[in-house]
Amino acid sequence: MSADGMKRERDKFFVPERILQEQTSEIASPRGRLLVASCRAGSYLAANVVAHYRDHLREQGSEAPVLYLEDIDRQFSDSESCVGLDIHVGGYDVFLFQGFAHHAAASGVDQAYMAFLIAARTFREHGAKHVTAVLPYLAYGRQDKPTRFQREPTTLKLMADLALEAGIDRLVTWQPHSRQMHGFYGRVRVDLLESLKLFVDEFRRFEGREDVVAVAPDPGASKFVSYFARALDLNSAVAAKYRPEPEKAVISEVIGDLSGKRVAVVLDDMISSGGTVYALITKLVKETEIGEIYLGASHYLGIDGAGERLMELYEEYGLKQLVVTNSIPLTKHFEEMPFVRVKCLADTFARIINRIHYDRSVSELFYPWQVDPEEPGCTGGL
Repeated sequence: MSADGMKRERDKFFVPERILQEQTSEIASPRGRLLVASCRAGSYLAANVVAHYRDHLREQGSEAPVLYLEDIDRQFSDSESCVGLDIHVGGYDVFLFQGFAHHAAASGVDQAYMAFLIAARTFREHGAKHVTAVLPYLAYGRQDKPTRFQREPTTLKLMADLALEAGIDRLVTWQPHSRQMHGFYGRVRVDLLESLKLFVDEFRRFEGREDVVAVAPDPGASKFVSYFARALDLNSAVAAKYRPEPEKAVISEVIGDLSGKRVAVVLDDMISSGGTVYALITKLVKETEIGEIYLGASHYLGIDGAGERLMELYEEYGLKQLVVTNSIPLTKHFEEMPFVRVKCLADTFARIINRIHYDRSVSELFYPWQVDPEEPGCTGGL
């Protein structure tokens, strides 16, 4: 901006008519002007979300602006995190993206989480009207309760406390490991976005087939898989899993009628090292008549040789397809594997932000059916 322009901005005196005109020209929401921001580890998805949002506006003939602040965090030479904003954010409705993959920041998940907390506090201290945390993959989600017989904390509750103290007033996350986290963020709105619709749409070609079974890799995934199976009129089964030591999974049995089944659809919330799905799929192929496997996961962490295990399943154990989302940034090598299909979440998050910004229902983006009318909260959405 020129010196004359800067002087004109300084000399402005705001009156109700001017504010009303500005609000009307920007189609302001009661929540304030829209601002999307991302820390460095979240920019891979946030930039794509903003592009989709702008595309939708143009399709509707709108010229409403979508302000985007990218890579707002940095590190000092002593490794401390810092956040700086280039503009005044007072009164804005902020949607703050951050990614928590193990490789998402130079020092891993913890550094990325600290950058997110500092960013949330920065927006609050500088007058943002709302700060919605958009965390496609919620780190520490598996630490929602102490391991039995171990002296551990409920770390997810600690992370929720920190986020609330930092200043967020809403959380949006994709298919969290535990739904009980609702209680951890008790005083703010939490949108837990489920992947049921995504997988139902992806595997609809198997609807009603008697030779197909939907399999949950552990009891924790059994309810989700049973909803999926009912939606597609399939039988379901669940594996009994235990861990003799951390990061090692053993499948003792698969509970369910597998007679006459030739195809299995295995669904889980995440693939970390791939040990659980490897143990389950090899057992199914070796001990039953199942020869085709289709695998769906909401998150792919890809650690400790996960890619190699999946490739072995593809080459030797009938894995035909793996469907994952980009809730976590994926390597080019993984995306180019012949059996991998990546579902981009950018348009979904663009639509979610749009609905939150204008105080509209988020759950309408998901299936409206009641999978279990007697059980609240099982509508395939929120």
